[in-house]
Amino acid sequence: MAYIAAEARQQLLDAVGDATDRIGIALAALAAAYEQLDDRTADRLEDELFRPVQVAYGRARRTHGGFAERHGLPPRTFAPPPSAASARSVKELLERAVDAVAGADAELAALQDSMMPVEVGDAELRAGLAEVRELVGHLRGQARELVRTLGR
Repeated sequence: MAYIAAEARQQLLDAVGDATDRIGIALAALAAAYEQLDDRTADRLEDELFRPVQVAYGRARRTHGGFAERHGLPPRTFAPPPSAASARSVKELLERAVDAVAGADAELAALQDSMMPVEVGDAELRAGLAEVRELVGHLRGQARELVRTLGR
């Protein structure tokens, strides 16, 4: 039984780490998009998209690290997100960010639906997952609205 619990904890840790990496990809894409925008639109991107994703990334990293520490597991070392400079347009960068966040959200939702966080009895992990999902939950709509107003 202890082996199964240890496996479940490691699976949880890996899944949270993977979701955190995806949020990091979104953060890099948003930073690259910011560089291509005029000041007013860049400020809007920062307020509506970048800042919530940045906070979600930090919260996801803390959730991952805290869970690892509480259960004596090795934490992941998060490398800086890869550059998103290969995208040619702000729209492509925003799509990349939305896709990355959607992947992270789906992974976190699957974790929550699996009941694994409940089974390992970690309330802090459950709260962290819920907070990260709340922070990024509106990204798709906000990005769509920003793209709609580009060039006006």
